[in-house]
Amino acid sequence: MRSLPSLGGLRGRSSDRGRPSVPIPVPLSAYVVDCGVYVEGTRLTGHWSHTDAVDEVRKRGDGFVWIGLHEPDEEQIQGVADTFGLHELAVEDAVHAHQRPKLERYDNTLFMVLKTVRYVQNASPDTANEIVESGEIMVFLGRDFVVTVRHGNHSGLAAVRRELEDDPEKLRVGPAAVLYSIADHVVDNYLEVTDHIEDDIDQMEALVFAPRSRVSADQIYLMKREVLELRRAVMPLAVPLRRLAEGYTPLIPEQVRSYFRDVDDHLTEVSERVMNFDELLTTLVDATLAKITLQQNSDMRKISAWVAIISVPTMVVGVYGMNFDYMPETHWKYGYPMVITVILVACLTLYRIFRRNRWL
Repeated sequence: MRSLPSLGGLRGRSSDRGRPSVPIPVPLSAYVVDCGVYVEGTRLTGHWSHTDAVDEVRKRGDGFVWIGLHEPDEEQIQGVADTFGLHELAVEDAVHAHQRPKLERYDNTLFMVLKTVRYVQNASPDTANEIVESGEIMVFLGRDFVVTVRHGNHSGLAAVRRELEDDPEKLRVGPAAVLYSIADHVVDNYLEVTDHIEDDIDQMEALVFAPRSRVSADQIYLMKREVLELRRAVMPLAVPLRRLAEGYTPLIPEQVRSYFRDVDDHLTEVSERVMNFDELLTTLVDATLAKITLQQNSDMRKISAWVAIISVPTMVVGVYGMNFDYMPETHWKYGYPMVITVILVACLTLYRIFRRNRWL
């Protein structure tokens, strides 16, 4: 994660900063992962409910609230939505999930959707059932609050929160720093996943072109489908990041916009790699189908060669099995050994011809 410069001048100092109030501990609900109040880049001590947290910030006239939710239902999120004035359409999207990456503005609030991905470790890419697991992070951004709603078990933001809390200079920027850190974290995961997928594709490519390998086209189609899943997460995010970098809203200070441009550059790198993966997998599918066709042709040649060899004794036996009284060599003493010898010589000759022509 790239660090932000010292931007302490963006926010004024509170008159009662010297002795922050400590609220009565409030137990967090199952769907509330964490709720923190940040003033001058430092987290105030104690446990906070979302109502107490926003009251504290607005009483001070400084700082912001960051509350994290995990898969809340409509009833659970409604109290948070009422407290922070979240738009009902954005709240509906946050509850039901399955959204494409996007950025929307509702009055003085931003709503951003990011798709998260995680690489599923497998013993081998040709035996995998799932390669990319996806989730979602919805971010509501206001002047003095950040509300994050997560869907999926792999999309935790605890590490992002800890890293920000260890660097107060970032948190001095306000909610925009949190949104940048989340976007940077998500795109960094994209880079990590693409590295793993690239290794899998290289391994699959080696198997496809290895002699007598048995790579199924189904496994390549699976890999192609998982790359498509990654593509759905990566491609639509480019426009929202570009808007944030170009001053789409005053909620993103000028000092932070350049960092969104850096995230956008990394996303562009991921997008190019994903496009290359898709093209390479298409080539591998074509190569596998061609290899299967070649193998089928080789099998057909082997079958045809053995049919030709077997047809010799079949023809001879068929002729001498017609039960006519007057046939050449039927009453000759050496007739049977001669016929057997002719059959063996003819079959051996055909076998050597087919072997020389690589039909067998």
